[in-house]
Amino acid sequence: MTTEPSLEQFGYRQELHRSLSFTDLLVYGLIFMVPIAPFGIFGGVFQASGGMVALAYVIGMIAMAFTALSYAQMARAFPMAGSVYTYAGRGIAAPVGFLAGWVILLDYVLVPALLYLIASAAMASFVPVIPIWGWLIMFVVLNTAVNHAGIRMTARITKIMLVGELIVLGIFIVVGLVALARGKAQSGALTPLFDSSTFSWPLVFGAVSIAVLSFLGFDGISMLAEESRVDSRRLGTSMIAALGLAGVLFIAQTWVAALLTPDRHELLTKGDPAGSAFYDMAEFAGGHWLGILTAVATAIAWGFANSLVAQAATSRLLYAMARDHQLPAFLAKVHPRHRVPVNATLLVAAVSLVVGLYLTTRDDGIPLISGLVNFGAMTAFLALHVSVVVHYFARRGSRDWWRHLIAPVIGFAILIYVVINAGIAAQTLGLTWLGIGVVLLVVSYALGRRPTLHTLNEPQETP
Repeated sequence: MTTEPSLEQFGYRQELHRSLSFTDLLVYGLIFMVPIAPFGIFGGVFQASGGMVALAYVIGMIAMAFTALSYAQMARAFPMAGSVYTYAGRGIAAPVGFLAGWVILLDYVLVPALLYLIASAAMASFVPVIPIWGWLIMFVVLNTAVNHAGIRMTARITKIMLVGELIVLGIFIVVGLVALARGKAQSGALTPLFDSSTFSWPLVFGAVSIAVLSFLGFDGISMLAEESRVDSRRLGTSMIAALGLAGVLFIAQTWVAALLTPDRHELLTKGDPAGSAFYDMAEFAGGHWLGILTAVATAIAWGFANSLVAQAATSRLLYAMARDHQLPAFLAKVHPRHRVPVNATLLVAAVSLVVGLYLTTRDDGIPLISGLVNFGAMTAFLALHVSVVVHYFARRGSRDWWRHLIAPVIGFAILIYVVINAGIAAQTLGLTWLGIGVVLLVVSYALGRRPTLHTLNEPQETP
């Protein structure tokens, strides 16, 4: 056993409010991933996977499971906010941490705008008197107000939203199973897991690169390390538990949905440009009311619940980097009463508003931003796996071969394959963003502002 290092041992003061329980963290991770997330991207994953949607989610869960294990290990070593930025910076080196933080910013800064846009488009289709940009502004203002009120308010809201999403999901699965029992299945029972007529590994992993968008969020739990009442071991457990629960829900709902999808050939050949494939399937399975229910639930889940926690996580990443003088210092300001990084929260809201409004003018906005979000996350996760091996295995001489060498290497290999099979546009823009980060790092060195992080004396072994 080792004594868990405290925040003060790293040279930081406890500024954020420690109030979150294990349940709060678990709920936060689930709501970040959105239990009904496949509703919104079902058509895209269906086409990309050749109809093997459930298989794409099975592989995605396995890939993310290795990443969750690495997160759990690094959370024990460095129990503080910042996620991959903190883990790579202290596990490998400060410059690597800066680049990892810079890359995952591509994920965290863009994902709220993506969520707002998808939700606003869905709401505008039901209430057209309010345009997409109007819904987007309302979502941004509402979430910013809740996050500004403090982490406890955010935790309370997420619990309510999670219950609502699970109810809708339960209704869909029950109605779907009844429809299958009545003979509405459009394909064989195992087709969502394997279809010999379309199967190929590059095809499936290309679909995985889209499906993992649903899993992004369990890692956001690590951003709340300085607001958690539980120790780092249980914080890591909450990430693994959230991922496992979400994965089971994703696989179950996509298996039912894939079996009930009408016009399979048209969806495979023409795709789902309107993003309505799941809602059309729900209407086929249970009637118009079920199509409306699943569409509205998706809009609220993505535009309010998911974007709420995404904004909270992003503000903590900006706060951690600013506290280490790797971003402007004003982002490290904490509200004296609510104990939240207030300036970082407001900046995330402003960026989400500007990017979201811009994307409303582009037809390719959602696919492009989705690819960039996934590329940023996957690249940062690669740095995470390397940090586990370097910190535990190379530096500390760990002989825990599974957790500190084999699992991170397997996770790294899977993610490399996913990144390689991602869209070309996402690869190009993502590498361009990484290149900008490298330039900023070189400029910092040239100006004598080399990235540094507070060090820690290794915790003492205890019997």
